[in-house]
Amino acid sequence: MEQGDSRGEVVQLVENEDYYLDHGLMVLTARYHLRRGYCCEQGCRHCPYGDLARRNAEAETNEPTD
Repeated sequence: MEQGDSRGEVVQLVENEDYYLDHGLMVLTARYHLRRGYCCEQGCRHCPYGDLARRNAEAETNEPTD
C-alpha cells in the first residue's frame, strides 16, 4: 500500500508496522505518524502527538462564538 508523506513523496506502507486492519478499517500506527512528521488533528487511535491534538481540540471548543 502507498501513502504520501509530508514532502509529498509516495512511501510504501508496511502492514503491521505502519498500519493494521481492524474490522476492515485501516488503523495507522504511531510509527507511521512519527514518520509522517505531524499531527493531522483527526483523533487517530495511535497518535504520538496526542497532547497537541487534545490542546487544539480544547482550544476550538473554548473559542467564543458570535
